[in-house]
Amino acid sequence: MEDTFQRLYDKYHHDLFQFLFYMVKNREQAEDLVQEVYIRVLKSYNRFEGRSSEKTWLISIARHVAIDWFRKQKTVRQRILERFEWDKHQIEDEKQPLPEEIAIQNEQVQHLFRSLNTCSMDQRTVVVLRYIQEMSITETAEILGWTVSKVKTTQHRAIKQLQKHMTNISEKEGLSIEKTGVE
Repeated sequence: MEDTFQRLYDKYHHDLFQFLFYMVKNREQAEDLVQEVYIRVLKSYNRFEGRSSEKTWLISIARHVAIDWFRKQKTVRQRILERFEWDKHQIEDEKQPLPEEIAIQNEQVQHLFRSLNTCSMDQRTVVVLRYIQEMSITETAEILGWTVSKVKTTQHRAIKQLQKHMTNISEKEGLSIEKTGVE
């Protein structure tokens, strides 16, 4: 098992990190979540039946880890909001570099990256899997447990949403947005 685990880690670590980084938009959190993925892999590898590729299986686990993390964050935020005395405290913005500040310098790609926030979780997941992870529609459908048709529809809606938001940004900022390759 140790050899198998090391092989999986060496082969797919970067893909898992990149996927989670685009989902949670925080380097440290993405690293923590990758570790959680590998903990789940250790616990469940004996149940892997090989009906999909190892990469598809690992990205699927990463997706579930990300969803669990988002749910937990929502619960934590709700508890904090319920207990916080808004009139006695001032909220300070902890200035952490955004993923696009770390990884992306091109202004148009920064707009596209920020525009991902306007997409639903499903749309964002499809965009990350298809355009960043370069997965096929079939692989994406396997990871998400969806039909190919649902992946295509979600992808189409995500692209429309991204185009609409980027057009709004360009109009507000007076920028000329060239084609970004997301079509």
